[in-house]
Amino acid sequence: MDVDDLIGAKLVVGFPGPQATEELIAVLRATHAQSLIVFEQNFVLPEQFTGLLRRLEGAVGRRLLVMVDHEGGRVVRFSSGVTRFPDARTVGASHDAAAVERQGGIEAQELVRLGVRVNLAPCVDVVADGSDPVIGDRSYGHDPARVAELAAARIRGLQSHGVAACAKHFPGLGAVPRDPHRELPTITLGWDQMERVHLGPFRAATEAGVAMVMSSHVCYPALGDPPGLPATFSSRLIGKLLRKRMGFSGLILTDDLEMGALRALGTIGEAAVRATAAGHDLLLICSDLSHTRAAFLSLRKAYDDKKLNRSELEESAARLSRLRQKFSL
Repeated sequence: MDVDDLIGAKLVVGFPGPQATEELIAVLRATHAQSLIVFEQNFVLPEQFTGLLRRLEGAVGRRLLVMVDHEGGRVVRFSSGVTRFPDARTVGASHDAAAVERQGGIEAQELVRLGVRVNLAPCVDVVADGSDPVIGDRSYGHDPARVAELAAARIRGLQSHGVAACAKHFPGLGAVPRDPHRELPTITLGWDQMERVHLGPFRAATEAGVAMVMSSHVCYPALGDPPGLPATFSSRLIGKLLRKRMGFSGLILTDDLEMGALRALGTIGEAAVRATAAGHDLLLICSDLSHTRAAFLSLRKAYDDKKLNRSELEESAARLSRLRQKFSL
């Protein structure tokens, strides 16, 4: 692959509306993007949605890897064609691991019929008392062992039926004091509590063979990074802790780079370069197509100027290729 194709393999594109517009097609072509993330605004009916994907793939001449947040409860993006399972907190209080694994299998079969091959779930965050409700009922609960058990079961159910799962939000968002969709929060927990409570479910997810891990737009200064540096930009947490120390060999992706937590830290292009340098394979840009163009151009310049390592770019593309092969894309 040339460098443009390699950069395109990093980009996960969100877009407005339920139609394959000329603008969307032009952006996918110009950025060589290989992946989409879809939301409520992209879906009317199953027939409309699968037709949208066919038109986009026909226009750009390649298969697109389609991702969705399909957690259950309040985070379900499709209004029909899928089973609406309860939120994770309800499931965690009332279901055993076998039932959660069956849930993952049903979800996967329904998502595959819609053309979706990545579920950006489960949340493996362990909820702490007094935290912001941004996670809340999206978590299996307060007990890290219970969260780990049910998350691993959900991952097995999804992936054994053809859909890649994603454990989020590394290294743990359950104690967050403010919503990172709006502003940049800080979690002040040290290594002892992070190891004892919040990292365990990510280890369980890795042992279960989870295909992806999503990082968080949260600062963790007690883990050694300077104040004001979110995990998104932390090579210590992404490249060293998750990739090397914890041995995760799958794809690492950012949360949405357009979120409020990152706005004061630079442009979308700067965010794309910094997240890549930290060790992310995939970059989520969930709504503004001009931001996708800007990220592509900034990444291209960074590689041309040798500020980013081409060999690492090739490794990221190879990880994506392996995922595509495993999930028949």
